Amino acid sequence: MHDAKAWIFDLDGTLTLAQHDFVAIREELGIPADEDILGYLEKLPEDQASELSRQLDAIELRLARDVAAAPGAARLIRHLRDTGKQVGILTRNLHSVALSSLEVLGIADCFEPEHILGRAEALPKPDPAGIHHLLGLWSVEPKEAVMVGDFRFDLEAGRAAGCRTCLLHEHDSWPGLADLHLPDCERLLVYLQGFADTH
Repeated sequence: MHDAKAWIFDLDGTLTLAQHDFVAIREELGIPADEDILGYLEKLPEDQASELSRQLDAIELRLARDVAAAPGAARLIRHLRDTGKQVGILTRNLHSVALSSLEVLGIADCFEPEHILGRAEALPKPDPAGIHHLLGLWSVEPKEAVMVGDFRFDLEAGRAAGCRTCLLHEHDSWPGLADLHLPDCERLLVYLQGFADTH
């Protein structure tokens, strides 16, 4: 991972502490428990999907007020930027929520606005379109990039794009999808700095 030129991050649960209670969100929106929220909305008639999307936006904006940084997130992003890496965000949230969260984390200055992709800027993960878009902007080959996240959609998107994948989660719940598994940003930073210190 140390030689990767570009790092693409999920947001909620990866750079921030996980705060989306998806069970509660589904209940609030009246979405069946076994359905992916965005996938379910795509199957609805346009007027119904539009109304539920508006409600989902409001929920996310409400949650954004209480966002908290994951351990080591800010220092990890600054380390990557300071060592000349490209960094981007690919989230299933709103762009405005992502930008607000990055401002709360104190690292909004590390990202160009066009390098922050929400669900309106790219097809939601696990579709790899957002990754391909960012790599195109950076002129970086997929094998030179890492997709980092806390859920299988992040890993599946990275795999589909031909990138390396890094799971940041206490448990390796999707063995075979992650090239690297660490509990959080803090440990990923230690991993990268440790390699730099010995080479």
